[in-house]
Amino acid sequence: MKYIKYSFIIFLLIYINSSFAQQSDSSVIKSIYDEALKSYNSYNELRYLCKNIGGRICGSKQSETAIEWAKKEMTDLGFDKVYLQETKVRHWIRGDKEIANVKSKISGNHNLTICALGTSVGTGENGIKGNIIEVKHLEDLEKIGSEEIKGKIIFYNRAADQTLINTFAAYGGVADQRVFGAIQAAKFGAVGVVIRSLTVANDDFPHTGIMRYVDSLTKIPACAVSTMGADSLSDWLKNDPQLEFYFKMNCKEEPEVKSFNVIGELTGTEFPDEIILVGGHLDSWDIGEGAHDDGTGVVHSIETLRLLKILNIIPKHTIRCVLFIDEEIAQRGARTYAESVTAKNEKHLIAIESDEGGFNPFGFEFNGTEEQTKTFKEWKKYLLPYGIYDIRPGYGGVDVSFLKDAGIPLAGLNVSFQRYMDYHHSPNDIFEHVNRRELQMGAATIASIVYLVDKYGL
Repeated sequence: MKYIKYSFIIFLLIYINSSFAQQSDSSVIKSIYDEALKSYNSYNELRYLCKNIGGRICGSKQSETAIEWAKKEMTDLGFDKVYLQETKVRHWIRGDKEIANVKSKISGNHNLTICALGTSVGTGENGIKGNIIEVKHLEDLEKIGSEEIKGKIIFYNRAADQTLINTFAAYGGVADQRVFGAIQAAKFGAVGVVIRSLTVANDDFPHTGIMRYVDSLTKIPACAVSTMGADSLSDWLKNDPQLEFYFKMNCKEEPEVKSFNVIGELTGTEFPDEIILVGGHLDSWDIGEGAHDDGTGVVHSIETLRLLKILNIIPKHTIRCVLFIDEEIAQRGARTYAESVTAKNEKHLIAIESDEGGFNPFGFEFNGTEEQTKTFKEWKKYLLPYGIYDIRPGYGGVDVSFLKDAGIPLAGLNVSFQRYMDYHHSPNDIFEHVNRRELQMGAATIASIVYLVDKYGL
């Protein structure tokens, strides 16, 4: 009987301690969300990054200014360490605004809104003029053949699938046109490429993004036309297959230049050599302000450390904010960081990325062992009151993905994705399209996971 009595007391003490720990964790997480939702700090940071600096393609003066700004911002917030990590980046320049027009004896003359795809060659001072062949898929060129294609401009006009709920999946379903379209067209003697912008939106904003060449083929200029422009061009072609398309782009590539990742840290009190990473990419395409892609990820990452510091949540492990350079073109910043981790044999508990925009968060994608995934999912109970209900498999993000081979668990913040592709890589990606409360909810969600990883490990 005495044994049963003592066992019950021990069980009760364990239950009370467990309940207290959960209540304590819930209280800390509530304080994180409370502070985030009251604050305008990261929203004002984002305003400055977008409005005072603007689009910041790697290698540009704007990217240099953004690096200096980020370093000063983290220093002024009192982080324990703030430093730059050197890398080399490509230096592609868009040049003067692109021009495109159509001349048709049937449909008349029309201007179109286009933009050069990232790293495209220019057209030369005289531009390029020619007839257009419209296709839906890269494989269509094989059926048409070189005899018909040679000397013409290929128009890839496969629209994103509007029925897909996840707009990232819709984007992925058409991205091959942009990335590999010029390579495929050059094989058959085309002189240029026009692609339908990779967006589910119907508007007059062209969307840029990276495209590729191979050295064994002629590098032909490639541009994106807005979705409204693509629909019009397709209609005009139906009426007049012999219409003449003209476009002029002034882009060029200069020699590689020196650039930097920007890193800030809160030093761990017990395990300073063990790191919890949060990050986003500081560069953006040059035609917009880089607000959702990825200014919001930048300020999410800075804000995570600020929240912990201002709430006096003293971490056991080092919390590291990494603002990667060159995500959009060649991921040189991420590659350099991963190489450094390997060279220094640094231990990371987790690497968390925010690169889906500043919309309302609903969960994380997570890439770890079965046991790590189980632990990560258990923390959902703390986040459910804030609308964080989903933990799904995923690769975490472009920049942190380079850490996977080092065995580091990866996580990526998932946010509502219905509007992201409206803005992605376009002139429409501006500060005014970011909601402060949604932005702060994302920062608080990342900070809460960082707090739990720091306290319990993975």
